[in-house]
Amino acid sequence: MAGTNQDQHRQNENIVENRELSIWEALIPVIALVGMLAYNVYVFGDDALSGSNQFVLLLGGAVAAIVGFFNKVPYKQMLKEVAENVKSTTGALLILLMVGALAGTWLISGIIPAMIYYGLQILNPTIFLAACVIICAIISIATGSSWTTAATVGIALIGIGNALGISLGMTAGAVLSGAYFGDKLSPLSDTTNLAPAMAGGELFDHIKYMLWTTVPTVTVTLLVFIIIGLNIDTSGEADVDAILSSIDTSFNINGWLFIVPVVVVALIVKKTPPLAALLVGTLLGAVFALIFQPEVVAGITGAKDLNFQTAYKGILKAITVNTTIPTENELLADLFSAKGMSGMLGTIWLIVCAMVFGGIMDGIGALSRITKGLLSMAKSTFSLFASTVGSCLALNVTASDQYLAIVVPGKMFSKAYEDKGLAPENLSRTLEDSGTVTSVLIPWNTCGAYHSGVLGVSVAEYFVYAIFNWLSPIMTLIFAALNIKIKKLVSPSGN
Repeated sequence: MAGTNQDQHRQNENIVENRELSIWEALIPVIALVGMLAYNVYVFGDDALSGSNQFVLLLGGAVAAIVGFFNKVPYKQMLKEVAENVKSTTGALLILLMVGALAGTWLISGIIPAMIYYGLQILNPTIFLAACVIICAIISIATGSSWTTAATVGIALIGIGNALGISLGMTAGAVLSGAYFGDKLSPLSDTTNLAPAMAGGELFDHIKYMLWTTVPTVTVTLLVFIIIGLNIDTSGEADVDAILSSIDTSFNINGWLFIVPVVVVALIVKKTPPLAALLVGTLLGAVFALIFQPEVVAGITGAKDLNFQTAYKGILKAITVNTTIPTENELLADLFSAKGMSGMLGTIWLIVCAMVFGGIMDGIGALSRITKGLLSMAKSTFSLFASTVGSCLALNVTASDQYLAIVVPGKMFSKAYEDKGLAPENLSRTLEDSGTVTSVLIPWNTCGAYHSGVLGVSVAEYFVYAIFNWLSPIMTLIFAALNIKIKKLVSPSGN
C-alpha cells in the first residue's frame, strides 16, 4: 500500500472480543450504515463525499456505540479503539497532505505537463489503457506502493487520458489495476509482508504462490483493456496537435524535468520512507519550477517579475492551495490546475470519520463477532476460502482499513486452515486477493478515499474499470472451487 509502516502496529494490535454480542447485534451498525450511505448518495450524488458521507459514517459509529452500551461495553474502551484506529492512519494522512503539495509543485514546474506532452506523442487511444496497466505495474513493483504510483505517474496518466478524450473512470481503473498488481507482488509492499506474517508463512513463498491467481487475473485485465482500446471512440485524438501547442506555449518543456520523478522512484526503491521521498519530490519540484518556469511562478502571484518574495509566495501557494495556470485551451483547464494540500482535507476528513466507525465496531467486539460468524459456516475447503473472502470484504466495508481486513481474518482463520491441513500460503494469498486489492473499491475505505482524492475520479466512476481489483477475489474462489494449486501442509518428515 502506502508504505506507511503500519504493518507491525496492526500485527500486534489486540482484537476485541465480546462473547455476549450476537451476530445480529454486530450486523445492526453495518446494515444501518449501508442504508444511510445508499440514501445519502441517492440524494447528494457525486457531492456525497463533500461532507455528508463523513457525517453518515459518524452516525454509523453512533449506532455501533448504542449497541455497545446495550451490551455493557465501556465508553472508554470504544474511545480507546477509535484513538488507536485514528493513530494508525497518521502516516497515511501526512502522505495525503504531501501528495497535494507534490502535485502543486509538479504542475508549476512543468513536470506533469511534460509527462502529458511526451505521453501524448507516444501513446494513442488504442494502446493507452493497456499501457497504463503495464506502466503502473512496473512502478508499483519497484516502489512497493500503489499510493506513490497513483500520486506520481497515475496523475500524469489521468491527464494524458483526459487529453485523448478517454473516460476518466477507464483511465483510473487501468491505473489502479496496474498499481495494485505491483503492490500485491512487491516484496517492498507492507501488505505483502503483513499477509504471510498473519498466516504464519514466508514472504517469498507467499509471493510465488500468489502468482498462480494474480497472473491470470492481470492477463484477463489486459485483454479487456486491449479490446476496449480497439473499440474506443474518442474525441481527443484530433486535438492532440492543438494540445501540444498549448502546453508548449504555457511551459518550458524539456527532458531535464524528468529528473525529479526519477529521483522520487529511486528513493522509494531504496526503501526511503514514502513521506520523506514525497517531501524531496515536492522540494525538487519547487526548485525546478524556479529554474525552468520563472514566469509561471511569478504569474501565480499576479506579478510580472520574479524576485525572492514573489518566488516564495508562488511556491507556497502551489504547495498549499488551489493553483490554476491560465490557458486558452479548454481541454487543458483541468490539467493545468492543482489543489495543493488544501485539496486533500476532504479526503482526510473522510478517513478520520471512517476510522471512528471502524474503531467503535472493533471496540464493541462486532468485527470479531462477524468474522467468527463467517468462520462457523466454513464446513468444506471451498467454504473456508469463501468465508475468508467474505470476511475481508466485510472488514474493508465496516472497518474502512485494508490492514484490519488482513489482520483480523488472518488471526481468526489461521487455525482453521491448519486444522484442514492447508499450508499458510493459502490463507495469505486469499487475504491479499480479497483484502488488499478490494479496499480501493470502497469509497469510505482509506484506500478508496485516497485514490479517489489523488486521481480526482470518484469510486463510482472507476469501479467497473478497476478490473484487476474486483476480479481478484473471484479468481481466488475459482481456484478454490476447482481445487487448483491448493497447497497442503507438509509434515516435518516431508511426507
